[in-house]
Amino acid sequence: MTDQDHLQELARIRGLMDRSTRFLSLSGLSGVLAGAAALVGAFAARAHYTALYASGSVSRENEGLNQYDPAPIIERGFSEQVAFLVLDGLLVLAIALIGALWFTWRRSKRTGQGLWDASARRMLWNLLVPLAAGGLFTLALLWNGAVLMAPSATLVFYGVALLNASKYTLDEIRWLGLSEIALGVVAAFWPTAGLLFWALGFGVLHIFYGGLMYLRHERGNAAA
Repeated sequence: MTDQDHLQELARIRGLMDRSTRFLSLSGLSGVLAGAAALVGAFAARAHYTALYASGSVSRENEGLNQYDPAPIIERGFSEQVAFLVLDGLLVLAIALIGALWFTWRRSKRTGQGLWDASARRMLWNLLVPLAAGGLFTLALLWNGAVLMAPSATLVFYGVALLNASKYTLDEIRWLGLSEIALGVVAAFWPTAGLLFWALGFGVLHIFYGGLMYLRHERGNAAA
């Protein structure tokens, strides 16, 4: 057996080990869809704020990009403004999850890796624990009127969830998680631009890393 044969055999063994420990069927197209849905959701949230301002529900001093001031919420309790943001976020999440399931199921059929094998379960468990904690924390912020800090909190917790799950899937997820955390920390120091950072994190970064994952791991297989 030549040195080249040894190298090929080692590469094959490494591939088998990766497939047994990491979920490699995650589709980059699901990230692109999630990013597009997030951008549409951010646009809808901004349009809703503009409508509230036009109707006089929000004062002129709050005018500006995505400045969801807590004052109207304190006056109204859990106001229409917050309710719209919550529903908007849930709709974006639902579209992202449906897209992730569809594209990942389609890719798992091509790769021959099970959609619900041990590596997929480990990845989801490590993703969902910090994600659930972040969701509850964000609801607590909204409940107490700290609306301006909600985009930062969602970005940071989402980034932590991705970083925690990245050891069980593609390497791009780690860098996406670190990027989300960094963006969320910056957003915490610029809370009046929260919607802009939210659109960058959940929209632009998803599209960028999703496209990168597709080009690196899927395009050749799809063409074949």
